[in-house]
Amino acid sequence: MFNPSRLIIARKRRQLTGKGLADLAGITAVHLSRIEQGKAENIEQSTIDALSKALKFPVDFFCGDDIDIPTPDSVSFRSLSAMTARERDSALMAGSFAYLIADWVSDKFNLPEVDLINLEHENEPDAAAKVLRTYWGLGEKPISNVIKLLESKGVRIFSLCEDTKNLDAFSCWRDGIPYIFLNSFSTAERSRFDALHELGHLVLHRHTKPQGRQAEIEADKFASHVLMPTMDLIGNVPFITSLNQLVQAKSRWGISVSALAYRLHKAERLSDWQYRTFCIQINKQFGRSEPNGLPREKSTLWEMIFRKLWEDRITKEHVAKELYIPSGELYGLIFNLIDNPVDKQIIKSKDIPSLRLA
Repeated sequence: MFNPSRLIIARKRRQLTGKGLADLAGITAVHLSRIEQGKAENIEQSTIDALSKALKFPVDFFCGDDIDIPTPDSVSFRSLSAMTARERDSALMAGSFAYLIADWVSDKFNLPEVDLINLEHENEPDAAAKVLRTYWGLGEKPISNVIKLLESKGVRIFSLCEDTKNLDAFSCWRDGIPYIFLNSFSTAERSRFDALHELGHLVLHRHTKPQGRQAEIEADKFASHVLMPTMDLIGNVPFITSLNQLVQAKSRWGISVSALAYRLHKAERLSDWQYRTFCIQINKQFGRSEPNGLPREKSTLWEMIFRKLWEDRITKEHVAKELYIPSGELYGLIFNLIDNPVDKQIIKSKDIPSLRLA
């Protein structure tokens, strides 16, 4: 049975209009509209093949059940005003493939259980950050690997390959499971901050619409305090007189030089004049690049899962074929978060104790 909703998903993932897809497939826009609305009867196989070729999706993809799709109202898009509708919809469709992958993996492995707490009752994001760090037993120490920490707490993390500066990350809840999507377009330092920004939405705004300027400010403040606890910040950076000091100090917390300057300003360790001066210097000297950049964090969970699958001779192509999605979609969502399995030593199960074969 041809499923029109899957055709819409594939078209939006490719950021095509109805007319654009119709032209590529060699059919009329009216006919395509009727197909997507479920009003076309006896769709010819040649038409399905043409749509499959134009969209670069397997034919079998269009014959599956309905797929869960993240909705704009439930997702925390930080740059929603700057994002085009096509960029937004394409990212949401990638989220639907992530759901397919997560469900497939959950059937085969016992993944870490969710260990987040609801912090909606906290009046201030910095207080919420302190409560969460205490709950997780982090104390005041820096977080060495944000992705590994969040995965161990049951957060499902996926990567995005959206070639746009308008999308940093987004997050949502689905069936009691938290999801975070990180765009590989960002720097490693920005990605760490983005992950904790999205964690802020998950724990601060779970039962509210996580959008709007105030929600973004709260998530930013939460992430800043989770990454840089006040006592540790003050103890290690008592005073700053030069940009070079900022560049040297930022490595302790794995953050961008801009984020450190902002945090020090809010902690009243930089005056308004000093902060403005440093912002001008940072923009002039570094622009969009990051001095002393960190290597991008990798996923411990996904590497363990796919190493186990590879031991059983199950490749990413096998997984993609079983899910009826292009292997490129699977690669983009997972493999930007892990290293080449041939070149790296096998990760030991102690890294994420909850991972077991179901």
